[in-house]
Amino acid sequence: MMKQYIFLILLLPITLFSQTIAKVVGISDGDTITVLLEGNIQKKLRLAEVDCPESGQPFGKNAKQFTSDQVFGKQVSFVETDTDRYGRTIAKIYYDKDKYLSAEIIRAGLGWWYHYFSKDRSLGNLQEEAKLKKLGLWHDEHAVSPWEYRKMKREKIN
Repeated sequence: MMKQYIFLILLLPITLFSQTIAKVVGISDGDTITVLLEGNIQKKLRLAEVDCPESGQPFGKNAKQFTSDQVFGKQVSFVETDTDRYGRTIAKIYYDKDKYLSAEIIRAGLGWWYHYFSKDRSLGNLQEEAKLKKLGLWHDEHAVSPWEYRKMKREKIN
C-alpha cells in the first residue's frame, strides 16, 4: 500500500503539469483563446493569472489585438491549471520557446495581474513596472479593473 501511495505522489506532478501542444485558431478577447488539438478538436482556454479589460472597456480591443499579434496561428504549449465557473479551461500558455503569454500581456500594460487567483509575485512586479511607465491601460490613472467593471454592470442590472 505504501509503495502505491509513493508512486501516486511521484506521478501527480506529471499528470498535473503535463504540457499540451496546439495551434491557436481563435482569439475571443485579451485573455481567452481557442486552440486546435490533435484530432481537429477545438478547445477554449482562459489565460491563467491575468484579467484583461472587457471588450466594452478602454483597451479591451487593444488587449485582444495584442494577444492575437502574439499567438494567433502559432503553435503554443499550455498547462491546464483549473476550470472557471463557465466551464472554460484555465491554462498557462507558452509560445516562442519560453514566453509566458499572461506575463507578456501584463508587461505591455494590457491586463491586470489576477492576484486573487495567482501567487506569482513576479507578475505583480511586471504590473507595477507597466504602471510606472504608464503603458497601455495605465495611461489612465483611474483605470477600472475588469472584475470591478463586471461588478458594476451586474449592479446596474439588479
